[in-house]
Amino acid sequence: MSAGERAKAKAEQVVGKTVRKAAHAVHKDTLAAKGAALEARGMTRGAKERSKGSFKR
Repeated sequence: MSAGERAKAKAEQVVGKTVRKAAHAVHKDTLAAKGAALEARGMTRGAKERSKGSFKR
């Protein structure tokens, strides 16, 4: 797994979680959903990169 892709995946997870929690605090449901989607995309990207690494062995 490349370091750049891993960092991008982690950044998406952190930003998504931050947006989601901030949106919940101010009761903005649509923004919370967007934050959750961003977090999920980061988790998916990380899983994809981990699986690519397992096929190289």
